[in-house]
Amino acid sequence: MDPASIERLSVYPPIGIARVGNAVGDDDYIIGPEVIGGPPMLPDGSLARFVADFRTKDGRIKRQAARFRVYAHLKDGSVKEITAKNGRVTWSVAIANLKAGWYDFQEAMDLPNGLSKPAKRRNRDLFVPAGRQSLDIVPAPQEIAGPSAAAVKFDTGAFWGKPVYLGELRTDSEGRLLFLGGCGKSKSFQTGAKPITHANNVGWHDDVSDGPVLATVTFNDGPPMEAEAGYVVVAPPNFAPGLTALVTMDDAVRETYQKLKWIKAPDSTRFAEDIWPIFDRLTGHQWVNHGFFIIHGHGSPLDARDPAVIERMRDKTSAGATWRHDVFKLFREPNLPGTLNEPVLPQIYGDGIDTLFSESPHATAHLTVTPTQFAHLQRWAAGDFENAWSGPPQPPSFSSLTPAQQVTHLERAPLHHCMGGPFHPGIEMTWVMRLASVWERPYRLKVLSTNGAAEQNYGPVLTPAECIGAGGPFDGVAAGALTRFLGLPWQTDGVSCNSSDIYFPATFLSMPTFWGARYPDQVLSEANFERAAALDPSKLLDPAKDKLTAQMHKHFMLRVDWLRDLRGFDFYNRIRNSVDEWSDLGMVLPTKTPPPHLPADIRYEQGRTSEAAGSDLKRKLVEAVERLDAPSSSPSPLEPQASIRTPPKRGYRHGEI
Repeated sequence: MDPASIERLSVYPPIGIARVGNAVGDDDYIIGPEVIGGPPMLPDGSLARFVADFRTKDGRIKRQAARFRVYAHLKDGSVKEITAKNGRVTWSVAIANLKAGWYDFQEAMDLPNGLSKPAKRRNRDLFVPAGRQSLDIVPAPQEIAGPSAAAVKFDTGAFWGKPVYLGELRTDSEGRLLFLGGCGKSKSFQTGAKPITHANNVGWHDDVSDGPVLATVTFNDGPPMEAEAGYVVVAPPNFAPGLTALVTMDDAVRETYQKLKWIKAPDSTRFAEDIWPIFDRLTGHQWVNHGFFIIHGHGSPLDARDPAVIERMRDKTSAGATWRHDVFKLFREPNLPGTLNEPVLPQIYGDGIDTLFSESPHATAHLTVTPTQFAHLQRWAAGDFENAWSGPPQPPSFSSLTPAQQVTHLERAPLHHCMGGPFHPGIEMTWVMRLASVWERPYRLKVLSTNGAAEQNYGPVLTPAECIGAGGPFDGVAAGALTRFLGLPWQTDGVSCNSSDIYFPATFLSMPTFWGARYPDQVLSEANFERAAALDPSKLLDPAKDKLTAQMHKHFMLRVDWLRDLRGFDFYNRIRNSVDEWSDLGMVLPTKTPPPHLPADIRYEQGRTSEAAGSDLKRKLVEAVERLDAPSSSPSPLEPQASIRTPPKRGYRHGEI
């Protein structure tokens, strides 16, 4: 490639998302999605969809790597990827974990009506012998170059004087960068200390991080050229891969871009691209929340996977107008002031959830669709939409895209697979992504010209005005800036943000949800799925058919507590258990061969540790009972037998819980 033909070089994705995991093998990782709505990939390029793709044989969770590329935007308007074939790409990455030395998270600092409050420093009452800077984990920036380069580790950072590994750099066979984050380890500086709250635990650190990704390309002819910086964010694991948040981070940041007039708000609506995905995202939550199963799931009038429901949604005739308007009226309007309108959609908590515990909950206590989504729904209700439909949109393969299309997908795909709310504080990134001041232009962060960590000292108290104002901590970004407001450690926050039955036990149905698409609430267990799959009504014999069909429905409709393996005497036991046992939790994933009598998109809990329940032999009894009326070719009912009982991992005596 002639360097003189290049207008600029840029790192893509502009923001890459890595995820922690505790698998230890060199190849025990996946690569984050590179097309909008597409799945992650295994190192060999095959798609990651099933439990064996995300977990090792011994049940450990694989890390998600963020892969970065360099593209040349040429003077003739075309785009080309730069690889080792074109020149030598040298990558330089600076990351940091600044949580412990930052300020408490209380609520987002950009909320309306005075809901945002000043924040005091984390660990403010803790005597830190080496000074507050020893709370910041800031490893030395690292470089890597060339194809298939050996790993370069970020292991020179420390917390309280003790080394903390935050991840490593690798390259693939084309010289592209692979960034792998931490291993999900969280600790207190004090041996035996226990976490006591969801987001601001004193003396604790974890191993997420964030920071800029730089690239220099040296061509055979001409001087080295610097690329526009990218950025990496290390997030917790995704326990429900393939499910999409109702509001993604991509949706959230595009609202900011529209306000800045960087992109134009849509003025037309297409059913397949703009309407069906809203309902399908809600329907997808049926696999992670029981309340969503009831109102959006299989058999519901809003089941977006039901062909009959889809046809009704697409109906533009006057006969369908009343139904569309009735559905539209179920949605909460965005940006309304005042008191929460609770019995409407979506049933997802919002940034202002803390106000639920007051007499007059604020409208922000529940999430809304974005203004753009609401406008699409409004046009849909009025019949002003294009209703073409050829089935659920399928993401393209990355290799089938032109380089110009590839960069568009790389801009949006990582953020599409992150939550865009509620930000209390969030599980991947937080509310600061809504600030205009962190952006240079759409999808490209305003990366400050420093190779060090973001500034941490804004006095004993950080006010909302200073936080979001010019010259403040988010007027541009540097290493550690984007993750420092998140829960410390991430495990305690992840298992604290649940559905309404945790906060209000007498509630009807387990909704609203919090981060269901990443941290489930109630799930279809593997055992229940397998029993439902075994009871295929088309293969059952009369007269038992009706009874066994009812049995099948019992299993399919049951949802169990996703956090049941971590439950303890109380909240404090739960968050303590989460620090070391987070990887024991199941992942909600599809099956390779869905039974024909169950939904084709069925997802159930898989990979959960077998130690939690011990030798739970009740399943064998259920199978034996169900075989009493099964076809004669089935095995005979279970014979009484002696067995050595393996106790469950955790048990309680009468009165303890």
